[in-house]
Amino acid sequence: MATRRIADEPAYVLHAYDWSESSLILDVFTRHYGRVALVAKGAKKPTSNFRPVLLPLQPLRLAWGWAGEVGQGEIHALKGAEWAGGHVLPTGDALLAGMYLNELLLRLLAREDTHAGLFDLYAGVVRVLGSGAHGDTLEPVLRAFELLLLREIGLLPALDAETATLAALAPDARYTLVAEGGLRAAAAAERAALTGAQWLALQAALEQGGAAGYTAVLRAVADAGTQAAAELKAQLRTLLQYHCGSPLLRTRQLMMDLQSL
Repeated sequence: MATRRIADEPAYVLHAYDWSESSLILDVFTRHYGRVALVAKGAKKPTSNFRPVLLPLQPLRLAWGWAGEVGQGEIHALKGAEWAGGHVLPTGDALLAGMYLNELLLRLLAREDTHAGLFDLYAGVVRVLGSGAHGDTLEPVLRAFELLLLREIGLLPALDAETATLAALAPDARYTLVAEGGLRAAAAAERAALTGAQWLALQAALEQGGAAGYTAVLRAVADAGTQAAAELKAQLRTLLQYHCGSPLLRTRQLMMDLQSL
């Protein structure tokens, strides 16, 4: 079967696995082909041109040979890799945040399922993480990405009505987002909940789409306030873990371990 060559494809390395003493299997997120598996032969050798380039959270341009049909989920042979420039590797909390985003994409995206808009969103968030200018905005940045990721892959219910009854939200009432039931009225004892007005603001922001949608969601999260942002975080993390399945996300466990030191 003929092999066609994919060239100059925007991509990020999500994870690398040892394949042999000298080679790696890469899980990469590409703009036009989604999540793709590539074998980088000889990438672990000190003399390999791949070795200093194939790093996570760095914008790359990749080339590979594609055997078979798109969508078969095969492992393809990496032919070339170049750093696309733009920012340095994030450090500290930003690095942990970036690895968390990578793990979400690994666990939630199917192989070779294109999500160009999500790729652009991810690239923009990684630029923010690498700039070192995120400061106190790191948590809102992560919440905005989580919301838009769930929406992109069809796992986020409409946030302007109760999911089970389709009843409109009362602005002053409290509602919680649960894995199997969607958005529902919060019980009196439930702490992780937002007001109807806050959910409605998030839904309006999500409907804008594209870069404007991300900015609007980021603003809506920030405007909700510190307490509401913490409660939104708890609900989204529970929902994401439910859809990721077992075991616990490794980056979440690492963050919990560091906080307990």
